[in-house]
Amino acid sequence: MPTRKPANPELTKAVASLKQAVQHVRKAVRGKIGEVRGVAAAELAKVKAAARSKTDVVQVKVESALKKAEARLHKVIGKTQKSLDDAARQAEKRYASAAATAKKRVAKRKAAPAKK
Repeated sequence: MPTRKPANPELTKAVASLKQAVQHVRKAVRGKIGEVRGVAAAELAKVKAAARSKTDVVQVKVESALKKAEARLHKVIGKTQKSLDDAARQAEKRYASAAATAKKRVAKRKAAPAKK
């Protein structure tokens, strides 16, 4: 359906003025939205940078803790190996002395006359 043209020329001018006003408002709103978008992007960038720096700090702390734990683990493993070696040496000494004692007892029994 065709639009009806108003008979009054003032109404025609008012409609044209309203169209122009709407276009100006649209441009102004788009500009404000662009500004808000820019400010929001800048704030998000700040938050991202802060989060990244905090993650870096946390990562450094975690790596430091892991290094300390690894050093402690190596130290404990070394002590455990040393203790195990000492225990093995003591066991070997005990075995050697027990074997020597057993040989002495066998030699004494062979040397002693048998009782009847």
